[in-house]
Amino acid sequence: MVMKPTLQLRVGTQLTMTPQLQQAIQLLQLSTLDLRQEIQQALESNPMLELDDAYGEQAVAESIEEQWSDDIPTELVTDSEWSDTYQDVPSSKASSTDGSDIERNVVGLSLQDHLRWQVTMDDMSPRSRQIADSLIDSITPAGYLDASLDELVDGLRGQGLDDLKSNEVEQVLLRIQQYEPTGVGARNLRECLLLQLAACDEATSLLPQAKRLVRQFLEALAGNDRKMLKRRLGLDDAQLDSVIALIRTLDPRPGQAFDHHSDSYVTPDLIARHSPQGWRIELNPEALPRLRIQPDYAALVRRADKSDDNAFMKQHLQEARWLMKSLSSRNDTLLKVGREIMSHQFDFLERGEEAMKPLILANIAQLVEMHESTISRVTTQKFIHTPRGVFELKYFFSSHVGGGESDGDAYSSTAIRARLKKMVSEESPRKPLSDSKLVDLLAEDGIKVARRTIAKYREALGIPSSSDRKRLA
Repeated sequence: MVMKPTLQLRVGTQLTMTPQLQQAIQLLQLSTLDLRQEIQQALESNPMLELDDAYGEQAVAESIEEQWSDDIPTELVTDSEWSDTYQDVPSSKASSTDGSDIERNVVGLSLQDHLRWQVTMDDMSPRSRQIADSLIDSITPAGYLDASLDELVDGLRGQGLDDLKSNEVEQVLLRIQQYEPTGVGARNLRECLLLQLAACDEATSLLPQAKRLVRQFLEALAGNDRKMLKRRLGLDDAQLDSVIALIRTLDPRPGQAFDHHSDSYVTPDLIARHSPQGWRIELNPEALPRLRIQPDYAALVRRADKSDDNAFMKQHLQEARWLMKSLSSRNDTLLKVGREIMSHQFDFLERGEEAMKPLILANIAQLVEMHESTISRVTTQKFIHTPRGVFELKYFFSSHVGGGESDGDAYSSTAIRARLKKMVSEESPRKPLSDSKLVDLLAEDGIKVARRTIAKYREALGIPSSSDRKRLA
């Protein structure tokens, strides 16, 4: 057989991310604290940048720098797929300088963004990706699924998947549960630990016994009932110690590695104020320092000069302008998204959690004409100061539960949890409300919720069962 060389012509399209656009997307995902550090680094490395202490004062060099900005668009398009951000990022075999760029891109990822990136790497149909997006929206920072499959099915049917069944959602969930971090997407602690044990090497000593303990005797382990555990598992003291040691290596909060700022001081990006005209959402003027072009250095730039010194100044002038435009684009996008979110949740500002309305990323994405992954980046680690406290923008998203199709009958899972907490706080200590009774009370208000959903919400709120509350009263 003779192999003959041939020529083939292939036509295709590929999105190329410029370093400037990558910078704009990167700044969009950073928290205020991280962004301040980025700005400080830029001030230290770029002589063309300086702090603008005089608010409203224009830099002398503005007309000069405009000569070198013909190729800079007036607006930066930061709305793109999450995977697009890494289109031009060098591989891990690049130089140490390139490696630091990769590390900067990865270090601010939220758990949701990390999971969505893995979805883009997975071979999923558009329908399955839509289901995966809804599931990921319902995963808590700890890594647990915070909504029942029935709730998710109801919400997705309202997005056009009228023929959706619970088993189809569960199949997509099983795929997400294979993602990193191991244990993510679990519906309870037992499932979370079993997912991590399933990922262990089959040769791990006493692995079958550890799986059986978690599956059947987790409550006995919590109660330190060693005698019963040894009898039921057929283990001696040393073997039981080994099994418990293996279980202790597991992470009950697999998503916490992505909670980078749980102990950090929070500076709100937005402020909700009440005025005679109603609620107003504004940028926090003290969240970030203001920058300007250093006028003395900018005045030294000569257009036709191709010397090394002049090229150095021209390059830094261009980089300074890109940074300032990226910051402006970030602020505009954040304000636009924040206003749309709060326009749906003004009742929360007036009446609290019980007035929270159902809201998903797709709702806001459609209104502001951006991709859902962009909305996820904008709302992660971005905070708003309200009269009721400081909240992350993601807090205002919750799934639809109960009721009918009209807005008046729509209740969010957050609102239902708030009502549940209030009902339990007002119950009689001698006759606490059972889960079935709570279902009936909510039904009287037009909220149709399954008893298993009430039990799930009650456990998430740390509320014991009615029998336990009666003994504690």
